Amino acid sequence: QVQLVESGGGLVQPGGSLRLSCAASGRIFSINTMGWYRQAPGKERELVASETSLRYTNYVDSVKGRFTISRDNAKNTVYLQMNSLKPEDTAVYYCYTRIATMLGVEYDYWGQGTQVTVSS
Repeated sequence: QVQLVESGGGLVQPGGSLRLSCAASGRIFSINTMGWYRQAPGKERELVASETSLRYTNYVDSVKGRFTISRDNAKNTVYLQMNSLKPEDTAVYYCYTRIATMLGVEYDYWGQGTQVTVSS
């Protein structure tokens, strides 16, 4: 079993910054991809950013140049630095990870979600 624990959400004014963290623990052999999704009220969940084990990163167009994803593999932790936040960034942010077993079978795990609200 694998657990993801998120932290760092909250209320921030437009133009402000927040840093989200997500630590994975449990029976982990190899982490392939770690990333963040978000879901705003009335909208579908969307990928915000992800990073593979080979350090390839991917961002949704709306956050490019403002958000930065990073990983600390020693701590099985992924971060999302969010700068120049806008009201449209308001959403519940979910940590995501794809973990491989010794046999190469992959499983997806999700965090419980953390609320980010951008408002004056």
